[in-house]
Amino acid sequence: MKKDIILAGVGGQGILSIAATIGMAAVDHGLYLKQAEVHGMSQRGGDVQSHLRISDKEVASDLIPQGRADMILSVEPMESLRYLPYLSPEGWLITNAKPFINIPEYPDVEVILSEIRKVKNHIVIDADTIAKEMGSVKAANMVMLGAAAPFLEMDYSWLEQSVRNLFGRKGEEVVSFNLDALKAGLEAGEKYRKA
Repeated sequence: MKKDIILAGVGGQGILSIAATIGMAAVDHGLYLKQAEVHGMSQRGGDVQSHLRISDKEVASDLIPQGRADMILSVEPMESLRYLPYLSPEGWLITNAKPFINIPEYPDVEVILSEIRKVKNHIVIDADTIAKEMGSVKAANMVMLGAAAPFLEMDYSWLEQSVRNLFGRKGEEVVSFNLDALKAGLEAGEKYRKA
């Protein structure tokens, strides 16, 4: 088992929580993990990216070479395109459809989505709306993680346990909400693939 994943988004969208959830699941089940430093988190609204490398064998480097990522998991559509050169030909691009417009000349969203749809293996879901309808747009990151879950080569229950561990100190209501968001993302991703 080996998965090279690039997480992308902007500051404040919960990239750290996605990385922590996947990382805990991997380590708790005896997998090796290397994570490049999460860049950009010091600025809310600035671009954020992280490389996650997970394997059942030791991992030498924490950086993913261009053209070798198995997945780009992005909470912001334009940021998913920024890291497209890293995606392998058989890799999956899984992104939120809703932009975080943080620059004055943000490109036309339909042009961005059109470029994403050119990628052979892609999933585009409106995680912000799904999370908002559930009660808080802050859970869009867990919705996106749920959409990516089938491609992580991890048992879904591993991610559920990581969510419990990560959010447990915040109370059962927060844990349940994030588990529901994870499941909603899983369902939205499956629905998109079947459409």
